[in-house]
Amino acid sequence: MATKYDTNPLDPDFPEKAKAAAAGNVGEIETQFLPYSGGETRRFPESVQTEEQTRQYSPDVSGYSSPYSQPYNGQYVPANYQYGFAQMDQTSSRKVEGVGLPENVLTTLAYLPFSIGLVAGLVELLLVSRGETKVRFHAAQGLAAHLGILLVTTILGLIGNITNFANIGSGIFWIVTTVMLVIFAIKAWKGKPVHIESLDGLTNWLEEKVYIKK
Repeated sequence: MATKYDTNPLDPDFPEKAKAAAAGNVGEIETQFLPYSGGETRRFPESVQTEEQTRQYSPDVSGYSSPYSQPYNGQYVPANYQYGFAQMDQTSSRKVEGVGLPENVLTTLAYLPFSIGLVAGLVELLLVSRGETKVRFHAAQGLAAHLGILLVTTILGLIGNITNFANIGSGIFWIVTTVMLVIFAIKAWKGKPVHIESLDGLTNWLEEKVYIKK
């Protein structure tokens, strides 16, 4: 009767047959060798590397690379005043033709408070040639800033006739704008970038329209 150790439980004599085969009682099948066909092992010809094969491929990507430009330094310059970041960040004592004053003095005057910058910016736009783009930009922007301050101050003054809160707001506004103009004037004197983005439209218009042709 087959047991759980039998390999084939359907053949009860399988274990005995397996033992007999291991003892050599059953004819063993000898190992057979196939006859040698006589074919020779062929080697592929070795390839000889040439200079053209070993030359490193280096595609020309110059057409896809953008030209070098100065890193962005926080100064946005409108399209009408593309005179270069290097020029913007330099304090120049060069005298401006037609005015006779240094460039850094003219750029600073346009931001001085107490209506000084208002008059200076207007005079500079009238006298300075269009080739002096840096001076004209600061003159137009300083004039635009003073006109904006004057407009808001006038409105607050009219409202102040009705309520005292407007007078308080007008005083605070005057102090804040005066401090800002002083900061702008110092930065312009040092050649640092000064840009009032909210006044770009008025600045462009003033620079284009306010000029005396010579």
